Amino acid sequence: MDNLSDTLKKLKITAVDKTEDSLEGCLDCLLQALAQNNMETSEKIQGSGILQLFANLLTPQSSCTAKVANIIAEVAKNEFMRIPCVDAGLISPLVQLLNSKDQEVLLQTGRALGNICYDSHSLQAQLINMGVIPTLVKLLGIHCQNAALTEMCLVAFGNLAELESSKEQFASTNIAEELVKLFKKQIEHDKREMIFEVLAPLAENDAIKLQLVEAGLVECLLEIVQQKVDSDKEDDIAELKTASDLMVLLLLGDESMQKLFEGGKGNVFQRVLSWIPSNNHQLQLAGALAIANFARNDGNCIHMVDNGIVEKLMDLLDRHVEDGNVTVQHAALSALRNLAIPVVNKAKMLSAGVTEAVLKFLKSEMPPVQFKLLGTLRMLIDAQEAAEQLGKNVKLVERLVEWCEAKDHAGVMGESNRLLSALIRHSKSKDVIKTIVQSGGIKHLVTMATSEHVIMQNEALVALALIAALELGTAEKDLESAKLVQILHRLLADERSAPEIKYNSMVLICALMGSESLHKEVQDLAFLDVVSKLRSHENKNVAQQASLTEQRLTVES
Repeated sequence: MDNLSDTLKKLKITAVDKTEDSLEGCLDCLLQALAQNNMETSEKIQGSGILQLFANLLTPQSSCTAKVANIIAEVAKNEFMRIPCVDAGLISPLVQLLNSKDQEVLLQTGRALGNICYDSHSLQAQLINMGVIPTLVKLLGIHCQNAALTEMCLVAFGNLAELESSKEQFASTNIAEELVKLFKKQIEHDKREMIFEVLAPLAENDAIKLQLVEAGLVECLLEIVQQKVDSDKEDDIAELKTASDLMVLLLLGDESMQKLFEGGKGNVFQRVLSWIPSNNHQLQLAGALAIANFARNDGNCIHMVDNGIVEKLMDLLDRHVEDGNVTVQHAALSALRNLAIPVVNKAKMLSAGVTEAVLKFLKSEMPPVQFKLLGTLRMLIDAQEAAEQLGKNVKLVERLVEWCEAKDHAGVMGESNRLLSALIRHSKSKDVIKTIVQSGGIKHLVTMATSEHVIMQNEALVALALIAALELGTAEKDLESAKLVQILHRLLADERSAPEIKYNSMVLICALMGSESLHKEVQDLAFLDVVSKLRSHENKNVAQQASLTEQRLTVES
């Protein structure tokens, strides 16, 4: 190591004189020392102050440039050396060198920048601002025959693509085209995996999704699926998953999804359909998720339902009822829920037996499955007959009441409340109300009236008004113990309550007057004061309802 001290001293002198032969000898010695003991040599380099001289040595004209960049790449493998490299002003000259024609210089420069900026979002952001992305994309296109340089570019893209600020810059280059071109040439699993690692973060950007679709990535992915579907090799299984996951990700962009749907006639859509009946869980999952993504507009949903997709999804669910795969259940239910959104699909899906298929999962203990099951049922029960049939299903109603208390799962709790309310609102049936009262559902509807979401408050108040109009005697005790009257007083007195909340609260007050005990509560709470103030409310409907409610309260008192 004494030799190293001599080398560093000599290097200081030759770095200033720039006598290339002696300089090259010193750099070779340093590289040798780094190969033997990187950490110790790096510490010596830092202590010698030589780093400050390196910035001037990084010139395109010098024959030593590649070696200097290589030394920087080696020392920057150590975390403690990265900030000193930045402080020595090395980033800017290194970025300039990315315009070099010399492949060895490019390789070592890329390594040096990658190691200095490793794991530092702020330094990576600095590189992005200095315009390295278009430069690297261009390099990938020019030097795609050079395996080491290609790999360097891919590693850089993988790191930079994690930053949101990079996506816009990537979208303005032809990165999609270059990556797909490169992907098509690769036969080795490891190489393809490297490209996948760049594609996944890039494909989160909608503009890049479309570019990748237009560059033909989907065809590559479908080919991989076809090649790997029957293999039980670990690498092949992993690649099948990556390819099908990426396929689903591309469908999350509206434009890329619509382009691949091609009016339901597209080759891609047809191939994805064939995944659903497959025996491979990963493909079943990807197929169902893809359908859920295609089902993001009414036109697509209507076309798919008319062409038999519902039966395929129900068959898939049927295969996963007993000890089924939870992710597949969740995906298939997501697809059914989305397909049920257009009004014209609801009756078709009901007559196809979707509710029966979905109800088989009532016993599921998995919140994601419960959430999608509830959402699917809620989408389907706009029709009075369906709402009545489900609302009289004691098992369903009891499970809903149980899930209304799922405090750890806000989504499940919210959807259960909304479905309870929807069963009453759409069925307008006394039998449904009796079932819900007997199952202990009233208190949950009253709590729902205090939700932070206006839409849920409203749904609860409308359901409670129907209960009061149709079955007040049956529900009276439960409404009392849930402190409904006090809650209504609070909603009317609160200036922040939305106009429709005030309106429906007053409608409900009038409906409650038919019960002696609730009527007495209304009188005790001096509702007249609150209601008379609302006669001058800026919303006409609220003001009108306030006058009617005031009259009713005055007469009844």
